[in-house]
Amino acid sequence: MDAKERIDAACSFLLQSPPGEINDVLNDVRNIISDDDSLQEGVLPALREYNLAQFMAVDVPGTDHQSIVSEAARVDGTERFLDPRSQTSFAFDHLILEASDPQPVDPNEDSEPFRSALEKATLQYLSAHFHDGVSSVFSSTSSPNQFVIQVVANKYNPSNYWSGRWRSEYIVDLNEHKVDGKVLVNVHYYEQGNVQLATTHTVSITLPSAIVTSSPATSTTKILALIESEEGKFQSILNDTYQDMGEKTFKGLRRALPLTRQKMDWDKVLGYKLGAELSSSKGVFGSS
Repeated sequence: MDAKERIDAACSFLLQSPPGEINDVLNDVRNIISDDDSLQEGVLPALREYNLAQFMAVDVPGTDHQSIVSEAARVDGTERFLDPRSQTSFAFDHLILEASDPQPVDPNEDSEPFRSALEKATLQYLSAHFHDGVSSVFSSTSSPNQFVIQVVANKYNPSNYWSGRWRSEYIVDLNEHKVDGKVLVNVHYYEQGNVQLATTHTVSITLPSAIVTSSPATSTTKILALIESEEGKFQSILNDTYQDMGEKTFKGLRRALPLTRQKMDWDKVLGYKLGAELSSSKGVFGSS
C-alpha cells in the first residue's frame, strides 16, 4: 500500500469515527501513516467534512456559550463560521477544534426579530430536553423568511465503553408554511465488542396560517412545540425498536442451542450487558 492509499484509508476511518472518538481514531491511524506532516495535510479535508457533518460544538471566544460548526454556519464559503447568538464570526481550526479571531457581524434587519425569537424558543426547548445540548439558529441567506435550527447533544462515557450523539436540523420556511427536518442518532457501544446504531428520521410539518401570522414570540413557541411532538414520537419509535431487538433481532443472530446446549432465556435479554454478560460469557454463548 503506497502513501496515498494509506492516507485514503485514514480518511475513510476518520469519516466513520463514532461520537467523541475521532481523536482516538486519529491517533490510531498515525501508526499507519508514520508521517505526521503528511497525515495532517492528507486528512484535513476529511476532518473538515466530519466536523461540519457532525455539528461540532465549539466555545466561542468572548462568550459563555458554545456554537455549532456546520455548513449552515459557514460564512460565504470560507473557513469562518457564524455564531448568530453573539452576532460574531470566528475562524475554526478543524484539527485542534478551537475557535479564534472573533469579529462582529451585522444581522439581517428583516429576519433578525423572528430569528432571535426562534433562538429563544429553541434554547428553552434545549434546556427542557437536553442535558448538555448546543443549538444555533441561522437566518437563510436566500430568503428573509427562512431559518435553520440546529441542535446537537453529545454523551461520552468511555469508562463504561459507550458514546452517543443526537443531531437535529429543521428548515423553517414561513413563505411555504412548513418545517422540514431530520434527526440523526449515533450510538457506539464497545465493551469487549463493537456495536453501532446509526439512524435518520425525517420530519415534515405543515404550519397553519395562524402560527405564521402570529407575533414572533407566539409563532416560534408553537413551532418548537410541534418539533417537540415529532421528536417525542421518534423517541417512542426508538424505544419500540430497542424492545424489538431484544425480543427478535438478537435472538435471530444466534443458534437456538449454543455449545453449552443450554437455551438462552430471551425474556431476560434486555437485562444483559452486551459486553460483560453477552460477549465475554462463554458459558452462555459459544462461538458461531
